[in-house]
Amino acid sequence: NYKPEVMAAVLKKYEDEFGITITFSVEEEPLGTAGPLALARSVLGKDDSPFFVLNADVTCEYPFENMRDFHLAHGGEGTILATKVEEPSKYGVIVMRQGTTQIDRFVEKPVEFVGNRINAGIYMFNPSILDRIELRPTSIEKEIFPQMASDSQLHTFDLEGFWMDIGQPKDFLTGTCLYLSSLAKRSPELLAPATEAYVCGGNVLVHPTAKIGEGCKIGPNVTIGPNVVIGNGVCLQRCVLMEDTTIRDYAWVKNSIVGWHSSVGRWSRLDGVTVLGDDVHVLDEVYVNGASVLPHKSISANVCEPGIVM
Repeated sequence: NYKPEVMAAVLKKYEDEFGITITFSVEEEPLGTAGPLALARSVLGKDDSPFFVLNADVTCEYPFENMRDFHLAHGGEGTILATKVEEPSKYGVIVMRQGTTQIDRFVEKPVEFVGNRINAGIYMFNPSILDRIELRPTSIEKEIFPQMASDSQLHTFDLEGFWMDIGQPKDFLTGTCLYLSSLAKRSPELLAPATEAYVCGGNVLVHPTAKIGEGCKIGPNVTIGPNVVIGNGVCLQRCVLMEDTTIRDYAWVKNSIVGWHSSVGRWSRLDGVTVLGDDVHVLDEVYVNGASVLPHKSISANVCEPGIVM
């Protein structure tokens, strides 16, 4: 329910591009992770077709078709996409009934090993799940899933490949690196070829409208968005440059996210998981280390310690 008009404006272009209709269901108050499904009952429950539910802060290879086929085959009410982790004690773990894909129960941050599958934040449900959810703030993980598991109506489908929760800036950067590595294996033609003079280390994704100056060193793990302008002699490593940003001559950007319509001055340096919001301007010869800079700010002095710049 936070600034829905911004999301609506961004998604409008995808309606036009793909010839689809996007329906928005807007909360008047936060309804948790299950309540919004009840709010959208008129859309989700209009027929017997199953539907996907996705957390917005995860990235993976999204096996939609395989997951759909699995869901239809097992005949249960719900399917949770699961990913395997090395340290399950940090998460809520899915415990399955032996020899099946049915979920038996969930164990939050287990002290003893009970499994290594965790909820990857992508689901497929039959519309009958809506009968379990009231129009009030409700947790799907704590209130609805245990009911479904108890009724033998919840299954798990294993994710192949990478997965990352990208809700925090440092995790967003890690998730981007994982995505670029996956892209290098699945669709390398989408990445800048290693023969480009500016590519240094690989896994560089450049929008066709971006402009790159001479003598740049870009990579590894760099994403450059639409209408970005990069000056001469710029060094970019493990960073994301969003639409309409400008990186001026001889700047260095590493482990950072540069937001829309922002700029980084000549000989300036960003590092330490610095995040620039919309329309932030770092002036020439400024060092920014680990700062989260709110929109519409100008940075004229060094920021040496991580923190929020308001």
